[in-house]
Amino acid sequence: MRINANAALDVVTFGEAMAMFVAGETGDLATIERFTKRVAGAELNVATGLARLGLKVGWVSRVGNDSFGRFVCQQLEKEGIDRRGVVTDARYPTGFQLKSKVEDGSDPQVEYFRKGSAASHLSVADFKRDYFSQARHLHLSGVAAALSPSSLALSRHAAQEMKQMGKTVSFDPNLRPVLWPDEAEMIKQINALAGFADWVLPGLGEGRILTGHDTPEAIADFYLSMGVSAVVIKTGGDGAWYKTAQGEKGQVAPFLTKNVVDTVGAGDGFAVGLISALLEGKALPQAVRRGNKIGSLAIQAIGDSEGLPTRAQLDEED
Repeated sequence: MRINANAALDVVTFGEAMAMFVAGETGDLATIERFTKRVAGAELNVATGLARLGLKVGWVSRVGNDSFGRFVCQQLEKEGIDRRGVVTDARYPTGFQLKSKVEDGSDPQVEYFRKGSAASHLSVADFKRDYFSQARHLHLSGVAAALSPSSLALSRHAAQEMKQMGKTVSFDPNLRPVLWPDEAEMIKQINALAGFADWVLPGLGEGRILTGHDTPEAIADFYLSMGVSAVVIKTGGDGAWYKTAQGEKGQVAPFLTKNVVDTVGAGDGFAVGLISALLEGKALPQAVRRGNKIGSLAIQAIGDSEGLPTRAQLDEED
């Protein structure tokens, strides 16, 4: 599927994509000899999921002038994601990662090789107003904010500009402590970004780190007091809990998952479901339910985005 070059976008997002090598068998990564090459990246996962549901999605980034960069661009073409905002940077490489295979539902081992990557050099210069303004919604992730000071500046600038243009903004904290100088700086910057969002989507553990509160409602109130419209907290086996600025709140039950094979990407799948439903005008409880559903599908396939459904597959699940 190709997107008309002059067509408006439903969603725009930005961040880093990496080549990902997934182990073909269980065991320590040092012993594995066979890997399958895929793509990875939180924001790209969300873009992929939204595009599969039929939304027009733009993804902005920098990739190296190398085989990994070409591979990322090929995947964008395959998924029908608009890549006019992707720059090929001859100075820096495309990052990659190694990911172990697990069969017991535990989190896989992941090793990153991304320091100094092309995407870490994202900056305010990559905010092309004419391009971003085509979208009615901006999705932000804490991963992009953590890549580098210049990428953090882009995150702040994009959020401010899109809000001023009257666009909606969603924000998934997606904490990556190893990428930040220290926890205090991570908390400060992530919470500052959350204040620009309409919809904030932390996990329960993330919310506890970021706010110092223990309960979903207290975490939600922390962000609602900043002017956020709605907070949806992923509560793992309990599904998700939400609260709006109008005081509407509730718990949405999870979808039973029989075969958990890869937990990475569950939160991105949740974001896909929630954002797509809200942009379709569905009520928040319905949107949270779809988020739970797609999150459950994501963890039943190996790979960060392989389990994200097409519109037809999502309808079949209903």
